Amino acid sequence: MGIPPGIGARPGPSPCAKLRALLLASDATVVVGAVNAMGARLVERAGFKCCFITGAGLANSQFGLPDIGLVSLDEVASVTRNICDAVGIPVIVDADTGYGGPLSVMRTVRLLELAGAAGVQIEDQSMPKRCGHFSGHQLVSTGEMTAKIAAAMRARENPDLVIVARTDANSVLGFEAALQRARAYVEAGADVIFVEAPRSIGELRQIPSALEGTPVIVNMVEGGKTPLLAHAQLQEMGYRLVLHANLLLRAMLKAGQETLSHLREHGSSEGLLERILPWNERQELVNLQQFDDLENVLSGKETE
Repeated sequence: MGIPPGIGARPGPSPCAKLRALLLASDATVVVGAVNAMGARLVERAGFKCCFITGAGLANSQFGLPDIGLVSLDEVASVTRNICDAVGIPVIVDADTGYGGPLSVMRTVRLLELAGAAGVQIEDQSMPKRCGHFSGHQLVSTGEMTAKIAAAMRARENPDLVIVARTDANSVLGFEAALQRARAYVEAGADVIFVEAPRSIGELRQIPSALEGTPVIVNMVEGGKTPLLAHAQLQEMGYRLVLHANLLLRAMLKAGQETLSHLREHGSSEGLLERILPWNERQELVNLQQFDDLENVLSGKETE
């Protein structure tokens, strides 16, 4: 009998090894953001092979806050632990600036790796950071960021843990400076490069070719600064990971608004049954039957 997620170890390759394999796959991987264990379970059950713990999504959903650097490392690590325990797909964690200098980055990587992360993303903004599609960014120096990358690599216990280096320089210094920083981060040892908020199809096309040989992630933000392109186009350009960081959260928020509006207007959930998850599907999503079966085995009821 299988052990349900959340209470037992999973056989097979480690999440880090799974993420490394995706980076080498012939097709680009769609990476979907989640903000809690149930959302990550939906991502996995829908057939996606990688999940992303979005910093903006955590700030918005867990605390009702904007993405301006107000969430702590301990808070991110706690959510990471819950999500990684709930799913078998690899999880990349948005660790913002690493929560300080190189020594802080080492502790950040250590705690997130212990929590189950397969990848850790660190960006080159100074604290407090801001969403990559906001304005008003401030950057640390290239040297400070490369020191953080070196610290992250030094801190990881599993050499397969993927270090993602993000630059927000396009918003501050321009596109060419962003590419220069990205190349420096490759030289420092980053496994994946994330040039945030390219402004045009031309910029999108240049990034993978400028970093040939290094896996690159692109962030599709509905309503943000980057043009929305089809997966096939982004794959053709050379992107390895195509991130939809907050699509699921925003869809859930919209559905929640519409549901509450209906309830307020009609005073009843009648008329909503086709728009909510059925009772049995909800229990299946949290593996209730597996837990009941396992409890029966452990208590000896199965043999009675």
